[in-house]
Amino acid sequence: MSRRFTLAEAESFLPSVEKNIRAALSLKVQFQEAEDAWQSIIQRVMVMGGILLDRKAVMDLRTSRDDSGQSLKAALENLQEIGCLIKDLDIGLVDFPTLFRGEEVYLCWKLGESGIGYWHGVHEGFGGRKRIDQDFMDHHQGDATN
Repeated sequence: MSRRFTLAEAESFLPSVEKNIRAALSLKVQFQEAEDAWQSIIQRVMVMGGILLDRKAVMDLRTSRDDSGQSLKAALENLQEIGCLIKDLDIGLVDFPTLFRGEEVYLCWKLGESGIGYWHGVHEGFGGRKRIDQDFMDHHQGDATN
């Protein structure tokens, strides 16, 4: 069973979640740029049947790609350790499992939002977000099960 959060618990993790999402987004861009450059070099070598390469530059590029990939993986692992679910890294969409009227639902937060103001059913997704209202507050619980 996944961890479940109260609204207060989920909100307390937002600074760390936001920091890791922002880092992951930046690292994803770095990784993709290095990967694209790496693939371009491989393609040129294959097409030209062997060309003179700046060996140090190629190795530095590979190291940059590998380092950004490892750092990206670490940022995503940090988010998983918190217990939240990354739904869309590109827009910074994160869900926190909780219970509402005995059913598992998700507290929903998107990068740029000041706090968690929405929830949705497990199968509804972002399009099914509903504003957290008094009814939700009265009937929601997170059992903080790890």
